[in-house]
Amino acid sequence: MLSFLKNMFEKKPPVKERLPFYDIVCPYCFAKFEPDQVVFRATHHRQDDEDYALQEDEILNHYRDKFGLDAIDELEAIIDPESIPEENHLYVDNVLAGVTDRYGMVSKRRLCPKCHNELPITAGKAPSNIISIVGASQVGKSVYMTSLIHTLQNTTANHFDAACMPLNAQISRKFRENYEAPLFERGQLLDSTQKEKRQEPFIFQFIFKDSEKAPLILVFFDVAGEGMVDREYLELYAAHVKNSSGILFLVDPLQIKTIRDRVMLQAGDEPGEFTARYDEPREVVITLFENFIGYQEQSKTNIPTAVVLTKSDMLHLIKEDDGEYIKSNSNVFRNFVHEQYLNTTEFENINGEISRFIEKVDRPFKDALEVYFTNTAYFAVSALGSNPVNQKVSGVVTPIRVDEPFIWLMHQLDYIEGRER
Repeated sequence: MLSFLKNMFEKKPPVKERLPFYDIVCPYCFAKFEPDQVVFRATHHRQDDEDYALQEDEILNHYRDKFGLDAIDELEAIIDPESIPEENHLYVDNVLAGVTDRYGMVSKRRLCPKCHNELPITAGKAPSNIISIVGASQVGKSVYMTSLIHTLQNTTANHFDAACMPLNAQISRKFRENYEAPLFERGQLLDSTQKEKRQEPFIFQFIFKDSEKAPLILVFFDVAGEGMVDREYLELYAAHVKNSSGILFLVDPLQIKTIRDRVMLQAGDEPGEFTARYDEPREVVITLFENFIGYQEQSKTNIPTAVVLTKSDMLHLIKEDDGEYIKSNSNVFRNFVHEQYLNTTEFENINGEISRFIEKVDRPFKDALEVYFTNTAYFAVSALGSNPVNQKVSGVVTPIRVDEPFIWLMHQLDYIEGRER
């Protein structure tokens, strides 16, 4: 009887209602639209019908030009579903998935109506959850992205009964050759992303073995840091941040003058990799406000935002037993593995410690975050495990806590549970 009453009154978590379809956010240009607004690429071409002849796709080439990619001369025609009778529309899970053209040929190649890139198969059937990485120049976004994806693929996915895979073979090859192999196999530091060298998004899918769970689409947009304080440049990417489901906001401890001065003092003759110029973290917040937060309800954003202190291994240089800023036994220096759920005890420890740390060393930045972001948590990660010297990592790359901010975002998006230890 007692257990019956307990079950009656115990508060159960609400069952997340599965919608008939979801708005699509294009993982290439970040336009947002409904599934019935897609267009299709024909599966064949004809010389006797100019509508179906091979032709230049100006919209796709305009997109490619933005990223310095070569134009494609000729492709099959674009089919607008509005030109096809309703009875020739093919629906799967309440989502327009194909059309039969006037020649009886079926096309299932759905394209974004704004940029004509091909959409993921799950688009419209599952939420388009995009995670964006932002931060000022020299903060280590490229290195963090590489370390995070490597960790997700090799350990984290397995701990959550999932697989982390690139969207296509081209992304897989580019990520491996330009990012993963140099860093993890040869220990070479990646060059900073240059503003004029625009990177196409890296798109990965975090797919759960439980088919009831929708896949999580990860879009890593390696925005050049210099652009984060350049208004025109950021406007180009404002849609990316605005239509994100989660933000990884990276902060380099060396951007904070209090820490930089102490680290420089302690580093002495062997400083490792330092840069001549740093942007203050608050400047990035102000730029985000000018370009998208200022246009939101009450000039705030409720997108879950993980504030990630990078290069945490550098804090070894300023730790003290009774440290004013960081103690010798800090959680920051110890890796932790979350399995099956977010360990809330461990999360609250690191969140509290880093929140207090940032408040001490850069109060204006913390105040700016609290004014514009309604849902934040604080983390510390080391993508490499040590501070590189002469663009080389000494020893094996050993990431520390790199996946923890991502796991918190998964929890915020109701993909996984949070439990105490």
